[in-house]
Amino acid sequence: MEVKNKSDLKSFIYLPEKIHRNHANWVHPIYLDEKQFFNFDKNEAFRHNRTALFLARENGRVVGRIMAIIPDEYNNMKNVRTARFCYFEAPENKRIFDALLNKVEQWAKDAGCNLMVGPMGFSDKEPQGFLTAGYNEKTMIVTNCSFRYMKEFLEARDYSPFVELCQYDVPLSNQIIQRYRALADRVESNMRVTVHEFTKTSEIKPFVQSVFRLINTTYTDIYGFTKVTEKEAEDFANRFIPLLNPRLIKLITDESGEVVAFVIGMPDLSGAIKKSRGRIFPFGWFHILRAFRNSKRMVLLLGAVKNEMQNKGLDAVLAVRLIRSALDLGFDIMDSHLIMRKNIKMRREIERLENHRMYKEYTIYSKEL
Repeated sequence: MEVKNKSDLKSFIYLPEKIHRNHANWVHPIYLDEKQFFNFDKNEAFRHNRTALFLARENGRVVGRIMAIIPDEYNNMKNVRTARFCYFEAPENKRIFDALLNKVEQWAKDAGCNLMVGPMGFSDKEPQGFLTAGYNEKTMIVTNCSFRYMKEFLEARDYSPFVELCQYDVPLSNQIIQRYRALADRVESNMRVTVHEFTKTSEIKPFVQSVFRLINTTYTDIYGFTKVTEKEAEDFANRFIPLLNPRLIKLITDESGEVVAFVIGMPDLSGAIKKSRGRIFPFGWFHILRAFRNSKRMVLLLGAVKNEMQNKGLDAVLAVRLIRSALDLGFDIMDSHLIMRKNIKMRREIERLENHRMYKEYTIYSKEL
């Protein structure tokens, strides 16, 4: 059945914690954020994508969910007829799994689509892919934590790998700074750029739109990426800036004041979010605030360098500044977040670092309809 009212939507949002109640590594979403995200009136993405949310019921109980998307802007840009599924949750019951996927596939066929891709949401800034390796590892926020059977059920329906993603962690040390320091010092001396570092969240906000303009020009090779509107940039900033430590944000601007490179790290809050069960109130904020102050793991959330300024050492400048701040704040490990397997350049940078570890893999699948 399709989600049609507030009660259905509440069931859709809260179902995963029932399915994953005995799943040691699963992390609750932050429910205040989920309610904003799935609000058709407040989430700009719903206005330029066709969507449907479905629930599976058994004996009157909600037992599964799935979201379907037709990314019209992306399809028009690429001249394709693709649909996506995402936010897919089901128990270890192939009948329920198949019923949900059948519903989405038929919905997509009726709309004229000829390819189904997923798990993939509106953009790469949402959880994507089923977990395909690293099932016993801890989960970072904004990543999927799926059971092995979800991958197996999907592959049994002739879905095949479409985009593969990797996640690394690397111990932080002064040796990494020394590796890049000479290049970073030379770049800062010779290039007409300004490096910005922050101590207050309010100092970041004037740069938000410039950061997303840079994202719009540098993320075009990432599957599923479409340009972020000013409203979407504002919404994204409002969702994540409160979770960021401004000292883990580094920006580089050119002579005109435009952002030409940036990197954003954030403390790993996953343990605190799990402990608070995704509820900020009445006491969840305390666990999150404590993790914000005491976390030892830094997650790389976003980063980019302007296309024509790549391979000139700006990434070394960012790395030195970010890792120095991370060490000063007591972080001892860095998480790469998700990197496309075919992004050899970025993976090589990670794999040059001592004691790096690829600890998780994810797969986005596809199937012709």
